This record gives sequence, C-alpha cells and structure tokens, in this order.
Amino acid sequence: MSTVMEATVPPVVRGEPRRTWAAVFALARFEARELLLQIPVAATLLFYVAYTGWRLLSPRDGMDVYPALQDTDRATQTAPLLLGIALFVCVNRAALRSRRRGTDRQFDVLVMEPWRRTAGHALSVVPFGVLTALVVLAQFTWQALRPGAVGHGSVSELAVAPLYVLLFGALGLLIARLIPSAFAAPLAVIGLFTSLLFVSTGTGGAEWSRWLSPVVSENSTSTLPSDLIGRPAGWHALYLGGLVLVAALAAVLVAPRDAVGRLQEHRGWSRPAAEPHIDRAPRPFGALVGLGGALVLAVTGAVGQSGGVSPELAAARERASVSPEKEQSCVRHGASQYCAFDEWTGRAGTWAGVVDRVQALAGGTAAGRPLLVRQRIEARYGLDGDAAIEPSTTAGQVTVGTRWGGNRVPEFAVGVASVLVGGDEKKGGELCDGRVVTVMWLALGRDPDPVADLRNVRLDDSLSGPAIALAPTNPLSMSAGQTDVVRELLSKPRAEVTSAVKSHWAQLTAPGVTTAEVARVLGTEVPKGADECGK
Repeated sequence: MSTVMEATVPPVVRGEPRRTWAAVFALARFEARELLLQIPVAATLLFYVAYTGWRLLSPRDGMDVYPALQDTDRATQTAPLLLGIALFVCVNRAALRSRRRGTDRQFDVLVMEPWRRTAGHALSVVPFGVLTALVVLAQFTWQALRPGAVGHGSVSELAVAPLYVLLFGALGLLIARLIPSAFAAPLAVIGLFTSLLFVSTGTGGAEWSRWLSPVVSENSTSTLPSDLIGRPAGWHALYLGGLVLVAALAAVLVAPRDAVGRLQEHRGWSRPAAEPHIDRAPRPFGALVGLGGALVLAVTGAVGQSGGVSPELAAARERASVSPEKEQSCVRHGASQYCAFDEWTGRAGTWAGVVDRVQALAGGTAAGRPLLVRQRIEARYGLDGDAAIEPSTTAGQVTVGTRWGGNRVPEFAVGVASVLVGGDEKKGGELCDGRVVTVMWLALGRDPDPVADLRNVRLDDSLSGPAIALAPTNPLSMSAGQTDVVRELLSKPRAEVTSAVKSHWAQLTAPGVTTAEVARVLGTEVPKGADECGK
C-alpha cells in the first residue's frame, strides 16, 4: 500500500502592520550595516570623506580664499560619484544574497512578504544619502564662513549629490529584481554611462539631453551673479527625486511572490471559507499609486529642466553685459569710485587697497587721479563658455572681474597701472614702448613677492624672454628687453626705484619713450635691441 502525501503549505496569517513595518526597519538597519562592511562601499565612503576633509582643512591660497557660493554648491556634486557606483553594485549583490546562497525557500516561510524585504533593501540606502548630505552641508558651510565668500548657494544644487547616491542604490536594487544575476550590475553601470554618452552625442549636446544625466557640469570657469546663472536646479532636483522613487517603488512591485502565492497560482487553489486568512503576497496598492506619482514627478522635472534660457533671463544677461551700470551699486573709497553687482559690493574695500598700492608708486597727477573701478562680465553666453571682455574706452575706468584672489590680484593691478599710464584700457593694452616697464613696476612694485607675481601674471609663467602679461581685459605684450628691465627693478630697493619713478614721471610715461631710455633713467642695465612697436 502506498500513501500519497500532499504537500501542504502552512498558512501565513497577517500580523499587525505596525509590527511588520518594524521588521522592515530592522531589516533596513541590518542591511545598511552589511553595506558599510562591504569593501567597495567602505573604501569609497572613506575616500569621499577624507578627500573632502583634506580640501577643507588644508591651507588654501589664491582664489580658494574668495569663493563664490553659486559656484561652491556645484562643486559638491562630483565627489560622491564613486560612492554611488559602489552602492549600485553592493545593493545589487545584497538583494541577490539569498539567491546565491540558496536560502530563498527559507525566506518563503517567513511572515515578511518579499515586497517588504525589498522595501528593507531600499531603505538601507537612506543612511548613505543622509551621510552624503551632511558632508555636502559641511563643505558648503565651511566655504560660506570664509571672510572672502560672496554670492548665494542653491539648496537644489546641494541636493544633487545625496539624490544621485540614493538613485544609484535604488537602481542596483531594481536591476537585482529584474535580472537576478551577479553579472547584471557591472554591465548595467557600463550600459548606463554609455547610453547617456550616446544620447548626448546623438543630440549634439542639446539642453534637454544634457540634463538627463545626474550631474550636469559646465564648460565655463566664469563666475556670474546668482540670478544670471540660469541652471534649472530645482527642476533637476525634482527629476532626480522622482527617479529615486520610481526605481525604489518599481523594485518593490516586481519583487517575487512568496511560496503561498506561487503554489496557489500554480494549482489554482481558492481559500475555503473556514480557512484562516492567508496572505498571498499581493502587490501593495499604495506602492502602485506611489509609482504613478513618482513617474509624474520625474517627467515634470525632466520637462521643466529642458526649457532652456527664458527671454527674461536672456534680457537680464544682456543688460548686465552691455550696460552694467544699470544693475550695480557704487561706493566711494578715497578719490575713486567702485561699482559692482550687489553680491560683490562688500569687496570694494579690497579692490581699493590694490588701487591705493598702485597709485602710491605713481608720480604727477596719476598719484591722486580719481578712478572708476567697474565690475564687468560677459554673461550673454551663460556658463556655456568663456568670453573675453572688451577693453573700455572711458578715461579713468578700470575693469574688475567677479573672481578674486591668486593671479587675479596682480592682473587687476596691471589693469589699474595701464589706465594710469595710458589713460584708458584700450590705449593701455596697446602699449609696446618703454611705458610697459612703467606699468609693470606700478603693478608689482609694492607686492610682498613681486618676482613671484611677475611670473604668475605672465601667460607662460616665465621670468625671461618675451611674454604676455595678463589683465582683466586686453593683455599687455612684454619684450625680452622689457622683461629684463622689470625683473632688475623688482630686485632693487623699493624706495630708490620709487623716488626715480616719481622724479621722472613725465619722461617715463611719454608716448614713444624707448625701453633703453627708461632703463637709463631708472639705473638698470640697458637692453639690447629696439622696441617692437609697429612691427
């Protein structure tokens, strides 16, 4: 006699929702700790925190001391990229752990449904998003507290890094549910970046395709006023947030059915009236509704960020570029006036210090000549590229840019000196005779390290031979002989050279004066060869 034993599936009785969600959160905490113990996640997280800390705490000079916060917020976005990729791979592996170890059947008899286990995996990424947000906040706050900081940051720009860290983790989970294979995650990473590259290239770098990427960088190194930047940061944050929810909720909805649901579907069972309520692991209706809402958010953000430059923004950029005096406030320091966009008015005192330093070395009426220092930008192209600023033909007007510190300081000093000697920026940029020596002495003579600044202000960082000396507008051309004379002047006692310059000011600034004549007047070795004016 043989006995046929039917496999019976123990009923799964619904527990209290509150206790079930407590189990989900407990699972999320456990999986978060497991992720932290994974070498890729631990290494990239340690590198991200250490690199950010090093950049904040290491001694800084140059333009880093004078940050513009509308640039600082974007600078926080690229550093956690490796952490995001590590989470993509490790969350994927964590979701496939039971499959690799053959424990799926044990999970099938648990009270927690598969979709809740998937929700636990999705929530395990949240601590890493929070940690990224804290690092980003610390980085931005540190820069904002610098005495030379100007401008305003964007909360939406600061939200990009935490959001795409969450997005990478959610995508890793979704791939695990759709393609339960360990090889899918690395291939998906390569495929994702390749797809974004092909879309951007195939559309010719169109605005809408650029903003499909989690991080959108700019080609320009210029700094614009906050209200002229025109990046759709709010729409982009909405787009990324929608994608995070879409990936997480889709992973929950495609989670595999448990043993009860699969066996009942296979045999076509129906629950008898007297049988306890059996959970057939239905797809949560709330997740389905949430997925629809998340799709709406993502699509709305994608459409909003594809709008391009509005006519109002284009008009504002035009005004700021062509007639900045209509948008600026002016303050007076000494005899000179300083006009700047609102975010930079507090820097007028710093500019005045450079002007006073240059005029202190000048002679004649130039020592007390009133100057108009005006901040000028080229904003018509936005952040798509850098454009040169045309020199002004207004007598006594000096251009100053939006970036400061480092090489920008001696470059501004060259601009001030060329106006004092040439009369205006256009004429000052055309100097090629011995007056170039006078300009460079005025610009660098009172610097703490004038020889180093001479090297920094020259385009090729040299101290000999011909070169271009940079200025806020048109650069100044220096011959080899002029370079030798200036270098020798900077090595002589300052008081001696200053006295000679003031005594012979009219001769040193006369049109057509040769470099050899300037060298004889100032007591340096006379260079060989004639000036290159007219050649």
